[in-house]
Amino acid sequence: MAHHSRARLLISCLDRPGIVAAVSRCLFEQGANIVHSDQHTTDPEGGIFFMRIEFGLPGLQDRCVELERAFEPIARRFKMDWRLTHAARVKPVAIFVSKKDHCLLELLWRWKAGDMAAEIAMVVSNHTNLRRLVESYGIPFHHIPVTRDRLDQAEATQLQLVDGKVDLIVLARYMRILSPAFVRRFPGRIINIHHSFLPAFVGADPYTQAHARGVKLIGATAHYATDALDAGPIIEQDVERVDHRHSVEDLKRIGRRVERMVLARAVTWHLEDKVLVYGNKTVVFA
Repeated sequence: MAHHSRARLLISCLDRPGIVAAVSRCLFEQGANIVHSDQHTTDPEGGIFFMRIEFGLPGLQDRCVELERAFEPIARRFKMDWRLTHAARVKPVAIFVSKKDHCLLELLWRWKAGDMAAEIAMVVSNHTNLRRLVESYGIPFHHIPVTRDRLDQAEATQLQLVDGKVDLIVLARYMRILSPAFVRRFPGRIINIHHSFLPAFVGADPYTQAHARGVKLIGATAHYATDALDAGPIIEQDVERVDHRHSVEDLKRIGRRVERMVLARAVTWHLEDKVLVYGNKTVVFA
């Protein structure tokens, strides 16, 4: 079935018998054809149930309101948190960067190749280093300096650029801390990437610290940003083994590779509505 007739239904609720049957019957009665279905429960007896269904429905655009109305009694019956999304809708994204380009480049490559269903609406940076790179892709570049004496002003400018204009903000090695007030404006819609040395190696030059300790694994973590710095719900992680032969520069090079791959996967899964958040955890139907 054509992609424009595809929709995704994401559900979370207390687990109990009959949820799958009720959801499937509702979709069947509306003439939908289920093409993907994933589900998970934290505990079959009293746990939380999660479900992601992708289905095709002819005339989806004209029938969306009717479908939502038909589903509402089921949602009330099972006390569901749920949302219905259109698979064909390409989500607008803002990328925040500083000077390092490896995560940005991975996202740009995937977007250009059509491997990431996003509209990169803008790139925002506190430096000008990557302006030429970004503009070569035809993407607007906004330089907003961030200093101690103009933090509030900088964030106000950033907010004016993105509020109501993007679905997702990606912190692609953006080396400034966003205020709690800013983060709260985009719950579950800011993805950050950092090396997995945290909290073991915090502060300046973590790779030098890690090398001095003789680490055996290089890792990276992509997570949703929350008020708690680097402690939001984790979407994706990965590691690569290293040994005594690797220099500090080797660790940095390997770290860059892991970071860009982990961030790209997390962003792609979010854009494809494959991530459900509960508490400080996620269920990822990847």
